[in-house]
Amino acid sequence: MKLGHVAESWLAANVDELVAWRRHLHRHPELSRQEHATTAFIAQRLADVGLNPKILPTGTGLTCDFGPEHRTRIALRADIDALPMTEQTGAPYASTVPGVAHSCGHDAHTAILIGVAQALAAVPDLPASVRLIFQAAEELMPGGALDAIAAGALVGVSRIFALHCDPRLQAGLVATTPGPITSAADTLELIVSSPGGHTSRPHLTGDLVYALGTLITGLPGVLSRRVDPRDSTVMVWGAVNAGSAPNAIPQTGSLAGTVRTADRDSWLRMQGLVEQAVDSLLAPLNVEHTLHYRRGVPPVVNEEISTRILSHAIEAVGPDVLADTRQSGGGEDFSWYLEQVPGAMARLGVWSGHGPQLDLHQPNFDLDERALAVGMRTMVNIVDQSSVY
Repeated sequence: MKLGHVAESWLAANVDELVAWRRHLHRHPELSRQEHATTAFIAQRLADVGLNPKILPTGTGLTCDFGPEHRTRIALRADIDALPMTEQTGAPYASTVPGVAHSCGHDAHTAILIGVAQALAAVPDLPASVRLIFQAAEELMPGGALDAIAAGALVGVSRIFALHCDPRLQAGLVATTPGPITSAADTLELIVSSPGGHTSRPHLTGDLVYALGTLITGLPGVLSRRVDPRDSTVMVWGAVNAGSAPNAIPQTGSLAGTVRTADRDSWLRMQGLVEQAVDSLLAPLNVEHTLHYRRGVPPVVNEEISTRILSHAIEAVGPDVLADTRQSGGGEDFSWYLEQVPGAMARLGVWSGHGPQLDLHQPNFDLDERALAVGMRTMVNIVDQSSVY
């Protein structure tokens, strides 16, 4: 029996429950590495159909294996954490937790994978063995993917797949592409200090605000001349703080921002380039500085055969479901799994087709829940298609 028929049969009886799971998770979001109630909710839904989930050693997130042990094992991953922001959707299922919201669609990812588990649990002879990975702390850097990998989540896994909501795509569409689909993302913070002084005599001290301005414009400019422009490297500042009086040069100030690049090799040498550029830009200005450079995630690079499996799975959902997509500047810690085993990620369309296309991480982001069934069908079809390769 084709597993697509299994998915259709399950959805015919349970699509309302699928939506209800997503809404429950949406009402009760939990921050990264605090997803205890979310983990318990998932574990219970899996146990309801006789599966044996195993909570990860960190206490949040879990894995669950099922299917024939003698067959190739693939992994399907969903992330379960929420963001530290206040929801502004006004939806009847809006977050009930102050300052925490599922504004990135992880509630949808989780509900979809629970549905996949329940639909496939009763199939006696699956064409592939399956490991579900419900991953905590995707929103942090370094993220929960590293925790899951350290706990053995990829042991015995031949390939791994994931979906991520995309509000730029209409519900009913799923998009993927071979090669890079996201970018590497690092963060940096600079603390700058000087003796301070009077603005009438900047030559007697280190003009700290001028130094910050030099970094604000100079560092992105230097990187644009040191990195191949085809690598789509983008350095953007998100925060700057210094001083309070118009006639006083302050003693301390700070900058914080992100560096993103589409190329893995550029990512590997980015920290050294940034350190060299900062030292050179500040050298003439008589200020001290401390640079905190935090490596984030490499790009998600879809492996060719895995992308073919994923594309066929999307096509099996229905005609005109498979859509094109381009590499984005966002980061995703699914990339850490792909440093270990081949795999691929697709973008799940969640825009209703009406009104603005609200972006991820916006407080009024919501999704068209018709996408849940599309995502579930895609994930089930991946299990079918994996047996072909």
